[in-house]
Amino acid sequence: MSRFSLTARLSIILAVLTLTVMTAVGFIMYRTLERQLMVRDDGALVTRVEQIRALLHDEDVLDLIHNKPQLFANMLGNTESLLVLRFPGRTPLIEVNPGNSPVPDIAAVPADGKLSLAAVHHRLQGDIPFIYTAAQARTTRPPYRLEIITGRLMMERTRMLASYRNQIFAVVAGASLLTMLLAGLVARRGLLPLHRLAAQTGRIGSKNLSIRIDSEDAPRELKALIDAFNLMLDRLELSFTQLSQVSADMAHDLRTPIATLMGQTEVALSRPRPAEHYARLLGSNFEELGRLSKMIENMLFLARAEQAGHAIGRVWLDIGDEFATLNDYFEGPAQERDLRLAFSGAGRIYADPQLLRRALANLLANAIQYADAGSTVTISAEHQAGHTTLSVSNLGADIGEEHLARLFERFYRADASRTTANQASGLGLAIVRGIMTLHQGGWRATSAAGQTCFQLTFPHGERRHDDDGRENGAEAPAPIERP
Repeated sequence: MSRFSLTARLSIILAVLTLTVMTAVGFIMYRTLERQLMVRDDGALVTRVEQIRALLHDEDVLDLIHNKPQLFANMLGNTESLLVLRFPGRTPLIEVNPGNSPVPDIAAVPADGKLSLAAVHHRLQGDIPFIYTAAQARTTRPPYRLEIITGRLMMERTRMLASYRNQIFAVVAGASLLTMLLAGLVARRGLLPLHRLAAQTGRIGSKNLSIRIDSEDAPRELKALIDAFNLMLDRLELSFTQLSQVSADMAHDLRTPIATLMGQTEVALSRPRPAEHYARLLGSNFEELGRLSKMIENMLFLARAEQAGHAIGRVWLDIGDEFATLNDYFEGPAQERDLRLAFSGAGRIYADPQLLRRALANLLANAIQYADAGSTVTISAEHQAGHTTLSVSNLGADIGEEHLARLFERFYRADASRTTANQASGLGLAIVRGIMTLHQGGWRATSAAGQTCFQLTFPHGERRHDDDGRENGAEAPAPIERP
């Protein structure tokens, strides 16, 4: 059934339901009619026996049989009936049996007993039901007890029920076919919004991701689907735009070092030069290659960070130890720019050691690069309910409000004129965003009144202990990676 269309499935399902329901209803009606006819026929048989009893009670049975032999046959009413009158143990006085039915051997209801429907017996004669009963009647002749044995072959009832059954089959089959046809038409018409939706989505491609599905006239059941699809298009459009921008920015950033390498190498090969020149050239090329390698490594890290299933090893870390490691590593670069590093805050933080140090190193390197000479770069930790916030602040030129929301995008620079070819590639803050995404944390940047602050929020986790009872995070600190 998986190969059938939705319209065909609905039509078949409704036809099967109709067939099932009507078959059940027809079966119930058939059985009800059959029981009612059985009760009617049993009652008619009992009534005839009572009439014969009353007749024999007032008349001389021998004179009646001799003078009016057709009377009893007429009382039976059809040619399918059986009637035997006899004194117990003697030859029948009269036997009416046009259908040649076997005379049943049953105990007769006593003459003073009441004849009820329970005294009627049933059997099959071939495929035809046969009902019969026996009763005694009082007579004016000795031995004053006459047996009445009567029965009826239910040919007429069988024909009636067969006709009724065939009509039920015809009605059920016709209703099922009609239901299938009508269901197909109704389903086809009801699925028109889906066909329109498919046609609209089929026109959307990479060149027109701005198109949105109109849900104004859509059925209520499809509005949620259309809204979800439009949201997906929003995300796809944003991702496609970012991917295009990343590709353009990456091509621009890769072009500069590659052009430098090719130009320097071409100049060096234009004519013979002293060995010192080649040594300087190799050193310069090594720096450019290192920059390219670092850019590629950062791009691979961002690609892995954006994978939803990427796992990280979060442990509890001592904030004081992390700050001490940062101070040892960045003290020299800070002194070169006449800057001071100020650390505040203590406690523990639940994070991946290497990723935490890389994020803080990127922020601190960025702050040292753009801080005013002679100022202080502040690194602080603040604990709140359910999370810990790390802040890196520096004094310097404000970042425009229009740039703050995009600082963490790849290759985005608030002021391109401040970036030279030998500086960072513009992936540092994007890496910070990727690291915080892996930690399911938050990130933000503020800049006002000459102070720029970057904040990272790490959610708290459950404290876990090793087998010896120590909290995780007691391993040796990982080295800080240069941003």
